[in-house]
Amino acid sequence: MLFFLIGAVVCSVASGQLAPFITPCRQADSACHLSSANRAAPILAAGVPQLGLASLDPMRVGRVASNQAGLDLEMTDTTVKGLGKCVVLNVRRTGKKTSLELKCPTVLVTGDYKLGGKLLILPIEGNGKYKIKIRDIIVKIQYETAEEERGGEKYWRVINWKHTTDVQTNVQYQFQNLFNGNKQAADSIHQFANSNWKEIYHEVAPPVVKAIIGNVVKEIEKLFQKVPINQLSLD
Repeated sequence: MLFFLIGAVVCSVASGQLAPFITPCRQADSACHLSSANRAAPILAAGVPQLGLASLDPMRVGRVASNQAGLDLEMTDTTVKGLGKCVVLNVRRTGKKTSLELKCPTVLVTGDYKLGGKLLILPIEGNGKYKIKIRDIIVKIQYETAEEERGGEKYWRVINWKHTTDVQTNVQYQFQNLFNGNKQAADSIHQFANSNWKEIYHEVAPPVVKAIIGNVVKEIEKLFQKVPINQLSLD
């Protein structure tokens, strides 16, 4: 949730207009952006129906599939919880580029999975329910905007974005029905995965993390479609 919140705050939607819950700031005033972002978090976490903004905590994610490092992975019916607890650490807007950094204490990702191949060095296969618990993740996002004119008003739109993540504490993995229910084999995989959580995170998590942030960017774009630039910036 906070990912979207920051994107909105960085653009300084003017208080008392279409998004009165966000304090307006000048482009160079990072302290103002930071304060406004953290205040607006609970409102945006719940969604803003009048602006067509969906709830981002919980977040629903569609099908995510990847084939990398010898591992075929598919995740479906995914639910993400905990984004509403993210804290904004830094916000900076320079020209058309916005960068933000936030820390989320606990993010819980659950859903259905199907996988096969190798998890680092170990063979793995299974399908069923999964749960991934991420503790203390730092997320950095940068996006760039362009202007377009509609109905005599100018609006922003996101033309590209990128992100990086770093987990500070740990990641816990739980996959039901590994090896067709072979508990001994499943226990070995879970012990290996949770002991090598950082390496497994970089192998398993990137597709679903990108999908989560992609959903956030879509909500930012919805905001930009509703609110013209002259209500988004003091300068």
